[in-house]
Amino acid sequence: MPVRTKATENFLRTFTTPPYVPMAYSLLIRNCGQLLTLAGSSTARPLTGSALTDWRSISGGYVACENDRIVAVGPMAELDETQVTAATMVLDAAGRVVLPGLVECHTHLVFGGNRAHEFQRKLKGEAYLDILASGGGILSTVQATRTASQEQLLANALHHLAGFQRYGITTLEAKSGYGLDAETELRLVEVAREAGRRQPVRVVPAFLGAHVPGPEYRGRPAEYLAMLVRDVLPYLNPQEVPFVDIFCEEGAFSVADSRQYLAQAQELGFGLKIHAEQLHDLGGCEMAAQLGAISIDHADYLAPAAAARIARQSQGRTVAVLLPLVPLFLRQDRYAPGRAFIEAGLPVALSTDFNPGSCPSKNLWLAVSVACLKMGLTPREAIAAVTINAAWAIGQQQECGSLEPGKRADILVLDVPALEEIPYWLGENPVQQVIIGGKLV
Repeated sequence: MPVRTKATENFLRTFTTPPYVPMAYSLLIRNCGQLLTLAGSSTARPLTGSALTDWRSISGGYVACENDRIVAVGPMAELDETQVTAATMVLDAAGRVVLPGLVECHTHLVFGGNRAHEFQRKLKGEAYLDILASGGGILSTVQATRTASQEQLLANALHHLAGFQRYGITTLEAKSGYGLDAETELRLVEVAREAGRRQPVRVVPAFLGAHVPGPEYRGRPAEYLAMLVRDVLPYLNPQEVPFVDIFCEEGAFSVADSRQYLAQAQELGFGLKIHAEQLHDLGGCEMAAQLGAISIDHADYLAPAAAARIARQSQGRTVAVLLPLVPLFLRQDRYAPGRAFIEAGLPVALSTDFNPGSCPSKNLWLAVSVACLKMGLTPREAIAAVTINAAWAIGQQQECGSLEPGKRADILVLDVPALEEIPYWLGENPVQQVIIGGKLV
């Protein structure tokens, strides 16, 4: 691969004031043992089927950046040393794995309190419904979130983002959903946006006011959704909060109510997401895909035949976001059939589903391992699922998820020599260095 392809030059001319004059590299990562570019044969849709493993990796490679953008990727033999000056920051990977920054495509970042005390009750055998009846479960988080100040919520979010960054997450989706009233839900979205402005991890807000009906609307889910459409969605800007999400499940919202709500959100200009088929096969995933949802999340009970229909109907553009740490933490036996989804042509991504109730973990590397162990993914497929496909699941594929000229310089150096070791070291954090926007953080 030439150091500067024609496509690279065209990109740089587009995003600089003409005429473009090549600059010296501001950052160079050299001597990468395995350079996992995640660059596939197609840029029109997420990776599916064999493409999940056919992306380009380079033995003995380099990545060069100018300011916050990648400008060249290739084997060390093709490095243009004339672009390396005294001003260039040079990182020697010393034979280690180098890959794009991880994309965390499903988190509930902003909330008050935690449920550690309920974890102890669960371990003693107490059922979730009994905990809920005593004011616990999601209701306890809603109460803690409503009473927390803006400053407390922001401090908590920044604390969690710092933890994600240590695991190599450089882009993250942050869902609301623990306010369950108009005022608090709008506040959660603003906290997520402010947290994104105050630190380097890119934050993509998503509105999940339709997590479950607010306690004031118990037994009246349709009225609660009508309130969100009337009192919240008009006050959100789709350019700033690009996605509206809903939990379609028994005890939350029906398929019919979810369809109506998502269609109304779509009319207002929002992209669509859905939590569905987590505990029952209700048909929520297919319904959302028919509306053009960018992702269908959980999907533990989604049948392979339905996955194949979704793949055909969406032309491989609706991503199944699988959350392997949730059944692990909840001690459930059912995991999404990831291998069957891949064979059906459905693109898959992986996430932690970080939240205070069903997955209080930021360890996306552990999710990679569990996806290999319990969902049938190979290591190469799992790495694609937390990078380029995860970027597709939150509409960020033009910015991140692969190491290609023109993309943001979000890069990880891992303390392992080979990709196969990543899921093998169960629960370990392999990250040695994190670069976000061309800067070592």
